[in-house]
Amino acid sequence: MEFKSFKIGKYTIEKPIVQGGMGVGISWDQLAGNVSLEGGLGVISAVGTGVYKHRKYLDGKEMVGKEHRPLEAINFYSYPALKKIFENAREICGDRPLACNVLYAQSEYDRVVQDACKAGADIIITGAGLPLTMPEAAKDYPDVALVPIVSTAKALRILCRRWKKTHNRLPDAVIVEGPLSGGHQGFKYEDCFLPENQLEEILPPVVEEAKNWGSMPVIAAGGVWDHDDIVRMMELGADAVQMGTRFIGTVECDANDVFKQVILDSTEDTIKLFKSPVGYPARGVKTNLHKSIEEGTAPKVACISNCVAPCHRGEEAKVVGYCIADRLTDAYDGLIDTGLFFTGAHGYRLNEIITVKELMDKLMNGEDT
Repeated sequence: MEFKSFKIGKYTIEKPIVQGGMGVGISWDQLAGNVSLEGGLGVISAVGTGVYKHRKYLDGKEMVGKEHRPLEAINFYSYPALKKIFENAREICGDRPLACNVLYAQSEYDRVVQDACKAGADIIITGAGLPLTMPEAAKDYPDVALVPIVSTAKALRILCRRWKKTHNRLPDAVIVEGPLSGGHQGFKYEDCFLPENQLEEILPPVVEEAKNWGSMPVIAAGGVWDHDDIVRMMELGADAVQMGTRFIGTVECDANDVFKQVILDSTEDTIKLFKSPVGYPARGVKTNLHKSIEEGTAPKVACISNCVAPCHRGEEAKVVGYCIADRLTDAYDGLIDTGLFFTGAHGYRLNEIITVKELMDKLMNGEDT
């Protein structure tokens, strides 16, 4: 099968591969910049920019406590840091398309969308909830393409009707994500395992629904691993695929070596779905953190960053036993005992660290080329 370029709004993506946005430091300037450089769509995560490794770009008063955790959402989702991340990525990829992933469940969603547009995002991608108000958040930036993430054709239909009614616009593309992805899912825990909710089943109806609204590209996500998977998704009607976990296994991935090694050492049995303060099940590697939660010895929850609205300032975090902002930041910092390490269901298949260029070649041409 010949892979073709595709368009998201006014932006042409040379290769039909979108790099998944992975929060708190896994996909920032180096990874996203290099994916776009190699012809895919690099995606910078807006989550946790206040813990950005170049903390010198942040005002010292934004940091509190000896762990340097950002105070309040205004600093956890830091515009100065996000702007610097985009500037660094642009030094790598130039004027090639570059996207930003902004979670719908996060605190101050509208403000962060606007920050991403100001920072230089060509495309905004939003999941973790059905982003019915996404056009309002980006209304002052008409050239920025909007890409929601859905899990059903019904969700896309509801969203298109709302966007058309309130802002007379439609998505510039749509990502349909199955329940094998890393991080937060679009299904309840038990529904993640139902055959009818797997990507191969939910993709074709979304493709058909998208046709009712024009010619928006459909991007398949969740468990896509290699060249053969991409071909399979294309045969089911997708225009492109989104892949996250596979890019953790790259030299340029912004995750530290400890994070990468946790994924390399994972097995099919250690990758699980966990409860999350966000309100959706989340997939990651079962580590000492989960053992300490079960034993009641995990770090105490003390909401500092106010990172996600559904958590209600730490109330849901106390229910599930951990603060997601703190534990994802620990993973970013390489703290293996207290870090939360997200991965897709196929993360155990990761067995090497290669460059983004090498990975893109494998994805486009096959593993043995």
